[in-house]
Amino acid sequence: MHRILTFPDHLRLINERSNAFRAAVSAAPSLDLRVPTHPERTLFDLVQHVGMGRRKSAAIIAAGPADAPPDKSAWEDGVGAPRERGALLAWWTECVEQLTSTLREAGPDHGCWTWWDDSPSPQTSGAWARRQVPEIAVHTYDAQLTVGAPQPLPDEVALDGFDDCQFTLCATTVAWPHEPAVVDYHATEGRSWRLRLSSDGARAARLGASAAGEDPDTDTADASARGTASDLVLFFYGRIPLDSLKWEGDRRIFDQLIAWDPSV
Repeated sequence: MHRILTFPDHLRLINERSNAFRAAVSAAPSLDLRVPTHPERTLFDLVQHVGMGRRKSAAIIAAGPADAPPDKSAWEDGVGAPRERGALLAWWTECVEQLTSTLREAGPDHGCWTWWDDSPSPQTSGAWARRQVPEIAVHTYDAQLTVGAPQPLPDEVALDGFDDCQFTLCATTVAWPHEPAVVDYHATEGRSWRLRLSSDGARAARLGASAAGEDPDTDTADASARGTASDLVLFFYGRIPLDSLKWEGDRRIFDQLIAWDPSV
């Protein structure tokens, strides 16, 4: 039985992954290194991008329930991140502290705008906290890869993060534009998920005993992928190819999923 992470867990993991991100940036011989997963960005660009993302998240949470995110002026001062390494690292720490202090003040049940309004995930600060963990973790992998020392995502980050990816990023009521399909994902750590794709949208479920949010069905999937939870997350975010996983079935479905943008 896998432990369900709580709001304090997500705050802890935000700090842990943020510290790992900072350590990778600190170890870089130059901030002008190109990020292999985003060749158009330097390491400096990556820090600024991720830091601004934390500031924006904090502003959204602080604004409370709304029909749209707050104006850019609520989270961007127009100056951007400083280019000197010491000042840049201090700026990064400030960005993370702004996010975590806003989350602590809000608590897990504070309502706020989200862009995942048609998914099963709630429109709350707690859901935003959960969403931050894999986001920062994957960008930490980017920074580590840039300095030549990539590390897998920690198990609890990856398992909870991939679960969140399925229920927050994949699940939608937007019609799947292809033939109906069933896709299974299996983490070697012992958890599995099923994504059902149809004209009704994408429905995510945990494979296992019948319970809320779980799918007891054992019918054959049209496609499946197996790997560590870390590799599943990195594949989901486009950091590693499908062939890094053990996959079976119709590969076209994975290609269709990668190309699908339900917001369009």
